[in-house]
Amino acid sequence: MYAVIRAGGKQYRVAPGDVIRVEKAKQPSVSGSAITFNDVLAVSASDGQIARPSGEARVTGRVVEEGRADKVLVFHYKRKKQYKKLAGHRQPFTAVRITEIAFDGQHFKAADEPEAKQAKPAKAQKAAPAPKAEHKAKSAAHHAAAEHKKARTTAKHKAAAKSSPKKRK
Repeated sequence: MYAVIRAGGKQYRVAPGDVIRVEKAKQPSVSGSAITFNDVLAVSASDGQIARPSGEARVTGRVVEEGRADKVLVFHYKRKKQYKKLAGHRQPFTAVRITEIAFDGQHFKAADEPEAKQAKPAKAQKAAPAPKAEHKAKSAAHHAAAEHKKARTTAKHKAAAKSSPKKRK
């Protein structure tokens, strides 16, 4: 059993118990309040059959949460014109759990879901910082390598300067 509804300019295929993210509702809604979608485009009572509802059809849901989606970066660029513009956008949404689909005298309800709070995942343990002696050894090795490279490049430049005679005009 499912229905196709229109909400916020988009179409959604919903079944009882589904959670969908629709465009933010115009009226301020509190978590747990009811929302009714009257714009039902099609319904399916059994597998393989889909039709327009002959009478009035409605889909009822319960607000689960309101929030904003992940940030989408909008980048405008015009080459050779020194024009770059970067903006971010977070689309607001309302998450709705579908509780009932009703049409032509039939009612399909979702099973009641217990309100259980989800435990936060345990934070990963940070790696222990390296002991100071190990850090000093790494630092000394890095410093020695940098000095060796510097000495090698200066010797190369001096040799190149001696071998090439200066040109006079």
